[in-house]
Amino acid sequence: MFHLPRFLCLCLSVAILPLISPAQAEPKLDLALVIAVDVSSSMDPNEQKLQRDGFVEAFRSPLVHKAIQRGILGRIAVTYVEWSSMDDQTIVVPWTVVDGPDSASTFAQRLSFQPTRRGTTTSISAALDFSARLLRQAEVEAVRQVIDVSGDGTNNDGRAVTDARDQIAGSGVTINGLPVMVKNPEATWDMDILDIYYRDCVIGGIGAFMQPVRDINEFATLIELKILREVSGIDAQLPLVIPTGLGVDCRTGEKKQQEERLQGPSKR
Repeated sequence: MFHLPRFLCLCLSVAILPLISPAQAEPKLDLALVIAVDVSSSMDPNEQKLQRDGFVEAFRSPLVHKAIQRGILGRIAVTYVEWSSMDDQTIVVPWTVVDGPDSASTFAQRLSFQPTRRGTTTSISAALDFSARLLRQAEVEAVRQVIDVSGDGTNNDGRAVTDARDQIAGSGVTINGLPVMVKNPEATWDMDILDIYYRDCVIGGIGAFMQPVRDINEFATLIELKILREVSGIDAQLPLVIPTGLGVDCRTGEKKQQEERLQGPSKR
């Protein structure tokens, strides 16, 4: 794969496209997309790197570039957020307008320069609330507003995830999910049917979908596919292997957290 010289990368990283602010004159966009990525302690460094690299490569993909340009307006806005506990959300790359290969590659380059980090507990609900605030504060006119949330565990901090989902989806925002299932469930918070949890408890809104990652070698490919679907506005579900009639308790993470508090210090 072609890599830019480091000095040129540094130049691109500071050549920031106009960011979205209330002072701007109501830009027209096909999509306003918040990418909200789990960095809780359950995500090991290898998973974090693969996840970050997957999003970087997605925005370097010619397929994604073409999908953006084929939109009705040919431009989107995207921001990248890392989250963990109820009070831990960080904007890694702020709102950036992407309208073709150059701006998409610049977004990817800026993201690739940022160091990864690890948090503590897992508050999907707080991540959704934070992402929804970013969409409101952007004050842009977009055909679609989407939150793309990824993680490897259930909500165990903050308010109930279904309360956040219902409120945000009810406002017209679509919530899509990327459940990371590349490890065998071992810890208290792990769930072997995390895809079902995301389906029943996390995603919501018009055209919402979730795309599980079950193989570590599939990270980049599936993240690119997910971004393509979000940029293109494809509503139809892709076939997923989901056991029929299987459901999940959406408060399973909160209940386990309560049990941990009674038994001793929580691990995450």
